[in-house]
Amino acid sequence: MDFLNNINKMLTDQFGPLGPLLALGLLGLALVLATLPAMLKKQPDPLAKLKAQRENGGRAPKAQGGADLRRGADRADKLEKFAGFLEPQDAETMSASRLKMLRAGYRSKNAVRMFHFAQLVLGLGLLALGVIYAMVVSSQREVGTQFMVLSTIVPGAAGYYLPQYWVQRRLQARQQEIISGFPDALDMMLVCVEAGQSLDQSINRVARESRAGYPALAEEFEMVAHEVKAGKERVQVLKDMSERVGVPDVSSFVTTLVQSATFGTSIAEALRVYSAEMRDKRVMRAEEKANTLPTKLTLGTMMFTVPPLMIILIGPSVHGIAQTLNGGG
Repeated sequence: MDFLNNINKMLTDQFGPLGPLLALGLLGLALVLATLPAMLKKQPDPLAKLKAQRENGGRAPKAQGGADLRRGADRADKLEKFAGFLEPQDAETMSASRLKMLRAGYRSKNAVRMFHFAQLVLGLGLLALGVIYAMVVSSQREVGTQFMVLSTIVPGAAGYYLPQYWVQRRLQARQQEIISGFPDALDMMLVCVEAGQSLDQSINRVARESRAGYPALAEEFEMVAHEVKAGKERVQVLKDMSERVGVPDVSSFVTTLVQSATFGTSIAEALRVYSAEMRDKRVMRAEEKANTLPTKLTLGTMMFTVPPLMIILIGPSVHGIAQTLNGGG
């Protein structure tokens, strides 16, 4: 007990009242970092080896054969070791996270895993930096409990939520880019269809021509073209695009094409009507932004125009009154 009391007193004298708590926090962080490699290390399953041997006709799987051809698979297997800790175990949560990453433009198989890994690394890293900063400051001068808590918790929380903020901002920017370029893409698609091209050819042409101005929209159309070329059903491909993008205009466009294909109506006529509607909607969006502009400028006008105007109008009178009072006194 005397040994523990001496350590407690030493930590309190060195780092303030929260010295023992900071020491326990650092010890816990060190233990977590020390046990993570052992927990994340995935041992080979003997049953999996037996299954692979049975599939190979009783022959043992090759250790080195085909290493160059399966280099990408080996990398995927290495990342798979962290899946149990860096991915949601619930299927619904995993699907929502993958859809969110797709809408943000991250199409990699390991996008969700890298997102949670970034949250873990940034959260723990900035938390450790906050603890070190708090300990350095407390060793130099006396600080309060509120400062110690804020200097440790706030950086960790910021590091944890920074990847989420980044993905959300990228998702919004990508959706706004798709909304801005969609009317032009529909006009180009209408021209291609009326010129005699099929819908697949027009989608390829729109994807190629939209690359310079709207790369996100061009990427979505290219994916649709590749999936259709691979043999996937066009209706399902269009529905997947609607879900992947998450923009109401694209969903309405997909519904229009699906209904046109179902009822056998002219695709050119459907595109003509819908493209005209998209142009009108773009004009309405511009008018809406123009109508909200005076309201947004009101605060800036009050802050930067009214005070100088008041100084110019009232300043000379106030100065004259002050001089009169001083002369009379």
